[in-house]
Amino acid sequence: MVEFLAGFEGRVIAVYEAGPTGMKLARVARERGIDMRVCAPGLIPRKPTDRIKTDARDAERLVRQLAGGLSFVRVSSEEEEALRDLVRAREDARQDLSRARHRLSKMLLRRGLRYEAGSTWTDRHIDWIVRLKFDDLASRMVVGEYVNAVQQLHRRRKDLEATIEELLPSAPFAQTAYRLRCFRGLATLSAVGLCCEVGDFHRFAKPSQLAAFLGIVPAEYTTDSKRRLGAITKAGSSHARRLLVEAAWHYRRLPATGTTLARRQQDIDPRVVQIAWRAQVRLHKRYTQMKARNKPAGVITIANARELACFCWEAATLD
Repeated sequence: MVEFLAGFEGRVIAVYEAGPTGMKLARVARERGIDMRVCAPGLIPRKPTDRIKTDARDAERLVRQLAGGLSFVRVSSEEEEALRDLVRAREDARQDLSRARHRLSKMLLRRGLRYEAGSTWTDRHIDWIVRLKFDDLASRMVVGEYVNAVQQLHRRRKDLEATIEELLPSAPFAQTAYRLRCFRGLATLSAVGLCCEVGDFHRFAKPSQLAAFLGIVPAEYTTDSKRRLGAITKAGSSHARRLLVEAAWHYRRLPATGTTLARRQQDIDPRVVQIAWRAQVRLHKRYTQMKARNKPAGVITIANARELACFCWEAATLD
């Protein structure tokens, strides 16, 4: 494809849709001096009555809209893409581990077996499950398989997390990740995950654009004098959105800087630490006020996640 494009005389502008082929074509073409762009498939304007889809029609539509009707995505570097794949592999392992634990716990629940000696999924809990006695071979095989799956997935997740922390100092966005770790609820893995999914925070002119990119802004239908707001759009990366929502739950507690958070804030620009403290004060106050008005906890957390994204943008883009 690159050789074909390089055969044209003069300046060549090309475009293709973001998809499973990745960004390698764009990177190689740009190295050859070709203006290769990648557009977002979900933002390509289409006529409501257009029910015919072919490769030729798609190509013609992209060319006709290249002058101003397309929204282009950022082409990440090979280093960023490799680390993002590692972070997503860790997320897959986390989800697989959660499913494996769910299967095992529900299997024991059907047998009427409950663990009441402490927290679940600790070494003591797993040892308790292993020591359970079943009369039939089928139950012994099922428990053994489920326990083995949980233990293997737990080791896989720990290995992936250790690799992420090892690679962080040399990552392209290491400085941004260290700044995001200053926020309550955003430890190393969450900060790296946000950086991998968002990329360059500077490409957003204002924090509201970042919130819209992450899909944590309400859907809107406004016509004439009527304005109706719906649920959040859920556009963009679901992984980044989950990380922000999980972090937002921490702001229910009173503002404080514990030992772990203070350790993460060491040797960081004091202005970034001040932004993180303002976030704690602001989001806890917002949670308290909305809770007093009997707002559901989930709604409050989503609202706080949206504001937390804005605080993260401020810290990441600080010069």
